Amino acid sequence: MVILALLGALLGACLGSFLNVVASRSLAGEPWGGLSRSHCPHCGRELPWSELVPLLSFALQRGRCRGCTRALSWRYPAVEMVGALLGGAVWGRWGLSPWALALGTVAAFSLFLNALTDLEEGVIFDLFALSPGALGLILRVGGGKDALIDGLLGAALGFGIIAVVIVASRVLSGQEGMGWGDGSLMAGLGGILGWKMTGVAFYGGIMAGGVVIVPMMILGKVHRKDAIPLGPFLALGGVASLLGGPSLLAWMGWAPGWPW
Repeated sequence: MVILALLGALLGACLGSFLNVVASRSLAGEPWGGLSRSHCPHCGRELPWSELVPLLSFALQRGRCRGCTRALSWRYPAVEMVGALLGGAVWGRWGLSPWALALGTVAAFSLFLNALTDLEEGVIFDLFALSPGALGLILRVGGGKDALIDGLLGAALGFGIIAVVIVASRVLSGQEGMGWGDGSLMAGLGGILGWKMTGVAFYGGIMAGGVVIVPMMILGKVHRKDAIPLGPFLALGGVASLLGGPSLLAWMGWAPGWPW
């Protein structure tokens, strides 16, 4: 398990580096696939592979571009480190179960990507939220009809909960409030997790949001009508469900469903 966790951490750091590029370029309307190469954000110099090794390159270069010597953002190693921790946790938890490992990896890093875009610009792209859910449903075919139905119910539950919250908040406040991107996020997550694990994820996300937002409101840092991104908190709930959801459901006497 330790070896699997280390392998997951290495993969997670690489995925974190890649998803950081995907998030920032998508928000800027720039291409991130195909032949598009990484470059210095200051001087535009195209970066060789030796300057793109997650965490290591930033440390060896002391956080500066080798071309123009200007300081690079600490966002790069921070995102790579979070990716490493996320990959290590998921692979350490599910590394001996191939189907759970595949679904868990898709869920964790799709949540990570959507949390990045939501934190930076308050945007969740439907493509980034729903595509992982579609992939999750395809993988669920490996568990048979019941596993696929569980995923479809999870997608419906995830979207339905957010839809109810959105409609209720708009009726009560008369303002736009929460966006539909959160619904896409939970629908995609539900397709991967199944309906029981999706319920755990939503509950965990709301609790995480409350732990952070309520003290900030008490301190006057945010106000009731301020726009606060929910995606990062839902992502936290999703990761918590991945790691601890089956144990919680088993304690409650419920089977978490395939492949958990």
